[in-house]
Amino acid sequence: MKIIFISLDTLRANRLGCYGYHLPTSPYMDKIAEQGALFESAFASDIPTEVAHTSIFTGKVGLTTGVVSHGSSLNYLTKEIEWLPTILRNAGYTTAAVDNLYNLKEWFARGYQYYINTVGKTRWIDGKTINGLAKPWLKEHKDKDFFLFLHYWDPHTPYLPPKEYIPAFYNSNKYQFDPNNKSMERAFNHPAYPFFKYHHYDLLGNITDTNYVNALYDAEIRYLDDLLKELDMYLDELGIIDETLLVLFGDHGESLTEHDIFWDHCGLYDQTVHIPLIIRWPNNIPSGKRIRSLVQHADLMPTILEALNLEIPSGLDGKSLFPLINGNDSVHHSEIFLSECAWQAARGIRTKHYKYIETYDSGPFTRPPAELYSLIEDPNEENNLINNLSEQASAFHEQLTNWVKDKLQSREDPMQSVLKKQGLPFKRRIEKVLGEYGLTWDEWKAHPKREIIDFATRRA
Repeated sequence: MKIIFISLDTLRANRLGCYGYHLPTSPYMDKIAEQGALFESAFASDIPTEVAHTSIFTGKVGLTTGVVSHGSSLNYLTKEIEWLPTILRNAGYTTAAVDNLYNLKEWFARGYQYYINTVGKTRWIDGKTINGLAKPWLKEHKDKDFFLFLHYWDPHTPYLPPKEYIPAFYNSNKYQFDPNNKSMERAFNHPAYPFFKYHHYDLLGNITDTNYVNALYDAEIRYLDDLLKELDMYLDELGIIDETLLVLFGDHGESLTEHDIFWDHCGLYDQTVHIPLIIRWPNNIPSGKRIRSLVQHADLMPTILEALNLEIPSGLDGKSLFPLINGNDSVHHSEIFLSECAWQAARGIRTKHYKYIETYDSGPFTRPPAELYSLIEDPNEENNLINNLSEQASAFHEQLTNWVKDKLQSREDPMQSVLKKQGLPFKRRIEKVLGEYGLTWDEWKAHPKREIIDFATRRA
């Protein structure tokens, strides 16, 4: 049996046609969804990339593993925690990855016989690189039982799709550099500007239209879609498409100006935590299956193990998805507990009807200590009901508190440890940039002085 496990970094669920999007971003992913099972309510319990993938490969949420923060040197995954590629290698499967997560943390290379690192001379990884490395490996190992992990970075920032993909998503009569268009000013005057100037805005030119940046994101998805089609056609060419279990998932989504977040993946709002999840396994998973129950990243590990008839370790936070796929269960999780510690430090609860968030450090953002949203009436999470539904808020607070306490079992809270010993990892990155211009964080957040940084850059 062959498994191809594909992480689609920064892919927001509701930007795909199969999740209801009205623009043609994903015709081939939509086709794959029609051939297998699509999970309508899949969520990243831990964000962003580092903690999300740790949960995916361990079947455990961050509070169980202790890995809760992206970019912190305090994170460490002990070797006692079982790791999906290691389990599969020990079971006799050939394991391989085309990936660069090893550059974040060493544990992402554990268990692989072949680890093909995609890091090159630039920080931007084109999906063509992934296909170019994966296809020869597939050809060489097509007659073996294998597990292959592929990590595509389109559509992560910077949004730099091939130019021919852009016209389908941006009106050619518009001008993205129009000086009279002031829609980018909020982004340019946000406290996170120093970071994104270097990592994103400078690479796009003097864009003034937020709609154009959003169009670039859509174009990136369409480009990714073609890359996945190319890969799938190659599986067909090799004659292994029907014996391959294919799993497509997002590690997190992307906020496209919502909630004062400009083209990044922080905040426990659905724009970031609602992810696409599609599983195709010919002759084993019925086509056209759409599953509404709440599921999470940690469910993927036990699902793979059940597919292979391997023993599922005890103590996982995830559960195999096959009872849902086979129609034996209709409810998988009654709630998903959410966590982030990078730009902000926050935890939350997501149910079918509500989203509850507690923020412990808002970083460069302005957030209330607690938020409560009715997702049925307010799917964009714009009307905070924390004062209107005080009893419901108190119940969620107690539930979240008890869940954290139960997970920690008297251990120190790793999120609080990061905040006390190091502070927010991404906030420190901004502070480093500000120091080059003689600015402190408090000065900058009180009154962002974009023109100072821009002037200093031009002068340099």
